[in-house]
Amino acid sequence: MKVVMVTAGMSGGGTERVIAVLANYMAKQKHEVKIVMTSRDEVAYALDESVQVLSIGGSTGGSLSKRLKRIRDLRRLFKGDKEQVIVSFGTETNLFALLAGFGLQNKIIVSERNDPNQCTYSFLRNMIYRMADSLIFQTADAKGCFPKGIARKGSVIPNPLSGEMRKPVHTVRNKDIVTAGRLEPQKNHRLLIESFQIFAERFPDYRLVLYGKGYLEEELKAFAKESGIEEKVLFAGFADDIQEKLCNAAMFVLSSDYEGVSNSLMEAMALGLPVISTDCPIGGSAMLIKNKENGLLVPVGSATALAKAMEYMAEDPERAEDMGRRAEYVREEYSAEKICKSWIRAIAEGQAHG
Repeated sequence: MKVVMVTAGMSGGGTERVIAVLANYMAKQKHEVKIVMTSRDEVAYALDESVQVLSIGGSTGGSLSKRLKRIRDLRRLFKGDKEQVIVSFGTETNLFALLAGFGLQNKIIVSERNDPNQCTYSFLRNMIYRMADSLIFQTADAKGCFPKGIARKGSVIPNPLSGEMRKPVHTVRNKDIVTAGRLEPQKNHRLLIESFQIFAERFPDYRLVLYGKGYLEEELKAFAKESGIEEKVLFAGFADDIQEKLCNAAMFVLSSDYEGVSNSLMEAMALGLPVISTDCPIGGSAMLIKNKENGLLVPVGSATALAKAMEYMAEDPERAEDMGRRAEYVREEYSAEKICKSWIRAIAEGQAHG
C-alpha cells in the first residue's frame, strides 16, 4: 500500500510516537510510507530510512489565508497519486485533511487521539467527519461519543507499545513516585503535587519526580514551594532514556483529567511498575487497569483518593510488586506487532471499501 500519514508535527508526544511506531512497522513490511507535517518541521523520533517526511508549512496562527493554503497544499499532494491512502491524526489535522481530499479518489481515514468531548466545535467536526471513509478510535468510549452515522464507520485500535521495551526489573525499588507527560492542564500535575503532600505526611522518605516539559512548569514549581514540599518534588524535564529512569521507581502515577490511551501509563505497566491512574475519560486507563489486580484506579480530581492509593502501594511493597507483575500483560496484549497489524487491516479495508 501507499500510505500518507498526516500530522501537525513529529516533535514529541503520544500521537507522534504512535505514528513513528506504525510508520516504521509498515516500512519494514514494504509498504510505501510518507509522513506529512502540516505545522512543524522537527522530527523527534527515529524513522526507517525508507519513510519519506515532508513539511508543508508552519503554524497558521488562526490566519484564514494560511489555513486555505494548507488545504491547497495538502490537496495538491493527495491529488498527485490517487492510490495513496490518507491517514490523518488529531481532530484539527483531520478537518484539514478531509477538506483537502473532498471530491478526490483517495481514501481518507481519520484517527481521534484524545477525548472527543473536549472538542469546542463538535458540530463542525461531526459534519466534516461524515466525509471520512473510515475512522479509528482509541477506545470504545471514544467511539460512543459520536453519532451513529460516524461511529458505524469506525474501528477501535488502542495504542501500541514501543517496539523496544526494556525488560521489567523486580528488585528492591527506590523511593521515587514518578510520572511522565507534558506539564499542561490536561495532565493535572497540580492534583498530583497536592496528593503527594498528603502522602508525604505518612511517608516522608519518598520524593515525587515529574518527567516532561510544558508551559506550566514554573507555576507547578511555585505550587510545590507553597505546599512546603519543594525539596521533595523534582522536575526532571524530558528524558531520552525514560525507561531507564522509570524502571526502579516505587510506583507510577497518572493524574490526568482526560486521556486517550496514555502511552506513559502503558509503558510503565510494561516495565512492571505498580501503577495508579485516575479513571479518566475516555476509558483508556480503565481499559488497561483492573482495579487492585494490576494497578489502582481513582476518581478524577480527588486529591484524597489519589493520596490514599499511593499509601496503599507504599504500605505493602510486596502487594504493590505483585500488581506490577500482573501489569506486564500489556507487553503482549498491546505489542507493536499486534497493534500495527490491526492498523494495516483497517487501512486495507478502508482502501477497499471506502
